[in-house]
Amino acid sequence: MNPKINDFFEDLTKWKDELMVLRTNVLDCLLHEEVKWGVPCFTHNGKNIVLIHGFKDYFAVLFMKGALLLDSENILIQQTENVQSGRQIRFTSMEELVANEATVKAYILEAIEVEKAGLKIEHKKKEEYTVPEELTDKFKQVPSFKAAFEALTPGRQKGYLLHFLGAKQSITRITRIENCTSKILQGKGLTDCTCGLSKRMPNCDGSHKYAQ
Repeated sequence: MNPKINDFFEDLTKWKDELMVLRTNVLDCLLHEEVKWGVPCFTHNGKNIVLIHGFKDYFAVLFMKGALLLDSENILIQQTENVQSGRQIRFTSMEELVANEATVKAYILEAIEVEKAGLKIEHKKKEEYTVPEELTDKFKQVPSFKAAFEALTPGRQKGYLLHFLGAKQSITRITRIENCTSKILQGKGLTDCTCGLSKRMPNCDGSHKYAQ
């Protein structure tokens, strides 16, 4: 167990006991425990295998390359249609978790073997994503915005498209586009800091604001 994870559990107000048990199940598979994206993440030889997290209605173990698992029990869940790699096993009670401990461990061991084999997800290219109608309207209204968006790298364009498409309602998509307009005009990606670095870069202190 990594002592740094203790802060995560101390701050929990829901699913604390359940996630502690799930944590133990994962560690039984001899993975290394770290903190990534603010939650416990478990790795093998430096490669992310699974993480555990809680939501309002459920808690879950997320397999980073879950799309490559056989899913013999047909229990893996794709969070949204745009999620290409990750898959969850969700639980809504301690009883449900305990009843499926063996299955969870079997899936984790399979995920480790997938990583050992060097299997990779073939991600969709930017051209394969639907451009939301709200973004097309913005392009028509502001030609300079369209030019700025098309000048972004394919990876940055894909990041924005996924962000916009992740909103179910049109008004939310419009809001997200407006919130990102300034960054797009500056040639920055969704996760680029105002200092010019990505928030994933070690030299960025993370004190800047990002598009939401």
